[in-house]
Amino acid sequence: MSASNPLRPGLALGFVAVALLAAAGGYFAGRAPAAAGADAPKAAASAPDSATMVDGRKVLYWYDPMKPEARFDKPGRSPFMEMDLVPRFADEVQAEGGISVDPRTTQSLGVRLAVVERATVGAAVEAAGSIVFNERDVAIVQARSGGFVERVTPRAPGDVIAAGAVLAEVLVPEWAGAQQEYLALRKTQDTALAGAARQRLLLLGMPESLVREVEAAGQVKAVTAITAPSGGVIQEMMVRPGMSLMPGMTLARINGIATVWLEVAVPEVHAALLAPGRTVQATMPAFPGQTFSGRIAAVLPEGNKDTRTLRVRIELANRGGLLKAGMLARARIAAPAQAALWVPSEAVIRTGERNVVFVAGEMAGQFVPVEVTLGAENGGRIQIVKGLDEGQKVVASGQFLIDSEASLAKAVAGASPAASAPAAAPMAGTAASAPAGPAAHDHSAHDHSGHAGHAMPMPASGASR
Repeated sequence: MSASNPLRPGLALGFVAVALLAAAGGYFAGRAPAAAGADAPKAAASAPDSATMVDGRKVLYWYDPMKPEARFDKPGRSPFMEMDLVPRFADEVQAEGGISVDPRTTQSLGVRLAVVERATVGAAVEAAGSIVFNERDVAIVQARSGGFVERVTPRAPGDVIAAGAVLAEVLVPEWAGAQQEYLALRKTQDTALAGAARQRLLLLGMPESLVREVEAAGQVKAVTAITAPSGGVIQEMMVRPGMSLMPGMTLARINGIATVWLEVAVPEVHAALLAPGRTVQATMPAFPGQTFSGRIAAVLPEGNKDTRTLRVRIELANRGGLLKAGMLARARIAAPAQAALWVPSEAVIRTGERNVVFVAGEMAGQFVPVEVTLGAENGGRIQIVKGLDEGQKVVASGQFLIDSEASLAKAVAGASPAASAPAAAPMAGTAASAPAGPAAHDHSAHDHSGHAGHAMPMPASGASR
């Protein structure tokens, strides 16, 4: 026992020395990558500071245009698409709903600006229509008493007659008896009775002119002529020879043609121009080079819900009877000129609920959507009642692309940090050209430090046994 014991302490010491050397080598081997990995985050963290200025503009972050909700803190290649990341500059972020677009992008989008101008322009609208008869100038010829038609003049619907033209001759027996009584009382020199008899003739419906004729001739006129009370075109002729007449029976219908109506359909958006009495200028293909003046007689209270138009009646003077019902015409309705703000009609985005224009900001590529109140429209320009000031610049073309960019920016700004953080971490590694560097550092540092403290004492414990 005593001869073999001196060797065992030496062997034990040798094992302990080897174990200590191995542990020390493992520890320093594990710390070396950790130290190298610790430097990588610093480089990645310092990269944005060194690259925050591009062409003199401050960069907030980089993003993939195909996946704008993912943000990255370094430039490089997109992990989603084979393309370079795009910087989002600080001056592209505006307050209160604004948006900025790279000036080079606005050129490629074809964005064109227009100036808000104050001009004295009379709003006007043109509408097509047709000529119709003036329904307010209608005369109805009726029988005032019962009788019989003796003769009818050769008239037919569509004929144009003058005022006082004879339409028919009728025999009225009741009038004949009353005339005979009146003439007899006149001979008695009783003025009271004669006056009462004369009044009876008028009450029976006899015209004043016929009573004078009877007085002048001193004879009964049993047959009387029915004449047209006004000139115009005969629309209905319902009297025929031999007919028996009843009081109140309609014999003819005459429509005057001294004035006619031009009925047009005007879009309801121009309702503000349709004031009764407003002057209207009309032209017709049938009379090239001639202009007919008229006025708005009425705007009918019911519009066409299918075409979204209003019916307007324009009264025109029919000089010489040139205007015929059914003729085509075009009317121009103009309002008095007034000073107002005007922009191109194409600059307005109509959403159905509101009207919006994009106003250019002080810096190039900056745009702010502004809600406006519209007025009349004329010649490709529209009046701005409220929302803009004179001299401002608005987007006249390409505003829909800017609107799309504004929606994109709003979506990016509304992305939560939790959603964007995971996307930024892979890109930090990509931008540093060492995707696995930080991950390898963390994993190796943890594993080696842990195993150095627990795996190596085992041989020592075994050696002690």
